Amino acid sequence: MELFVPDGQPSRMFARIASPHVLALAGTVVLWASAFPAIRVGIDGLGVEALSFLRIVIAAGALLVVAPLAKVRLPRRRDLPMVVLCGAAGVTAYQVLLNWGEVEVAAGTASLLIATAPVFSVLLGSLFLKERLSRDIVLGSVIAIAGAAIVSLGAGEGGFTASALIVLAAAVVQGVYHFATKPLLRRYTGLEVATHAMVAGTVLALPLVPATWDATPHAPADALASAVYLGLFPSALGFVIWAYAVARLPLAASTAALYLVPPVALVISLVWLDEVPHPIELAGGAVSVAGVILINRRRQARCPSAPGRGDARTEQGAVRA
Repeated sequence: MELFVPDGQPSRMFARIASPHVLALAGTVVLWASAFPAIRVGIDGLGVEALSFLRIVIAAGALLVVAPLAKVRLPRRRDLPMVVLCGAAGVTAYQVLLNWGEVEVAAGTASLLIATAPVFSVLLGSLFLKERLSRDIVLGSVIAIAGAAIVSLGAGEGGFTASALIVLAAAVVQGVYHFATKPLLRRYTGLEVATHAMVAGTVLALPLVPATWDATPHAPADALASAVYLGLFPSALGFVIWAYAVARLPLAASTAALYLVPPVALVISLVWLDEVPHPIELAGGAVSVAGVILINRRRQARCPSAPGRGDARTEQGAVRA
């Protein structure tokens, strides 16, 4: 018995899957997922401070090279305080906290904890921007935080580590970043906001220069390669192709793809670092992702999906490493 397939349907389906914006979205997921194990490699040879600064400054340099081609506009003077907040929270503090936490927390586990960042963004929005807290948002937040607690309990051999809380703090400051970008994204594109924040974060990270100066000459080649990779690919290229993809895809599709970052990070960590996640961590991660999905389900229904808008879509990039 032959299965009837309408003429041209397989080719059209393949064309959709192989379209540049879908490939860009898939590339973003892989790049952001690969950052978690790459951080582990970089920390071993460079330390927290040097890896943080090198990644930030390399990413900022790459984005500034792209800026003229992408017609990135300078921020207005009145927007500078929010730009500084974005740089402080989403770049400097986030990188330092995540790298510090990953000294002891496995890469895959860190990706599961970072997946809770949208929860804190939503809660801050309701507190300071007077956004309405629906039943789904409250329930989803409770579920996601409970999942993070489960992951934290399974992160250490003794059942709990303070480093898991440090990674969770990185998720909190990333939530602050996405909250702070909301007013900026009404006037700038997602790529512009990312570029402004990365430059501000570089300036704020200058106190890390002495540690970077001491660590870099003695760092092994794989650690230096990891820092270059993190700066050029997950940070710089990831933001560029993310902005390209979300401007051409429905909000639901781009958000759903980001739920793949933790499982992809687990797979890459297993292949690259031989890290085998604990079943408790997997269970907690699944609970957290379920809570984030519940939060975003109602918000997606309210968000417009007109191409070119960066506000709601760029906010969804909350599981980047």
